[in-house]
Amino acid sequence: MSTLFISDLHLCADRPQSNRSFFGFLEHEARNAHALYILGDLFEYWVGDDDLDDPFNATVVGALARLVDSGVPVFLMHGNRDFVIGEAFARASGVTLLPDPTLVDLHGQAVLLMHGDTLCTLDLEYQAFRREARSQAWISRLLQQPLAERKAMVEALRRKSEQEKRDKPAEIMDVAAAEVQATLRRYGYPMLIHGHTHRPARHLHTVDDHTCERWVLADWYQGGSYLACDESGCRALQLSAN
Repeated sequence: MSTLFISDLHLCADRPQSNRSFFGFLEHEARNAHALYILGDLFEYWVGDDDLDDPFNATVVGALARLVDSGVPVFLMHGNRDFVIGEAFARASGVTLLPDPTLVDLHGQAVLLMHGDTLCTLDLEYQAFRREARSQAWISRLLQQPLAERKAMVEALRRKSEQEKRDKPAEIMDVAAAEVQATLRRYGYPMLIHGHTHRPARHLHTVDDHTCERWVLADWYQGGSYLACDESGCRALQLSAN
């Protein structure tokens, strides 16, 4: 059986195509997996676990819980859009929350899992916001606000972010080569799997005479794809028509 990796689904009620792809993936491809790893941005945004009763959110949670109940473990890493997913979500869905980064043994090979945004160190403005927003003080202030106000705030931040991305040079929103090399060196030259940049590809990096494989996962804005890894290696696959 293969271990499957996905990221950047950006699920929300306004994206029915992505939602159908995700639910179909859970019912078909993922049912035969050794495990499923979701490396961030499962949702377009998540404003707190007190929103679990939202009908769309409850549908996603129920679909994940059915997969876990079928015997497939699911691991979830925070992304830059859903980093306040907490323990109540994990209990309801059955997923295991992972820190970013996480080093795992994948079929005998060391693999480093990341969302990927921390590798984009050339985007100084984003990194400054990330440091602020991931602080416990910022998260606590957010969660103390009424749910409706949180949603309005996050919607405003999302619109601002989209405008800023249009104004930024494309290269600063990709990973920085020096940061990738430093990360691979720090963790002992593993394979690296991440998302975030929406630039799916397989890269080879030579670091201190070690050749390291790096896989970038695709977003699910147009259909969907996933990475399947087993003892023979990894391959990127498009979703089948379910």
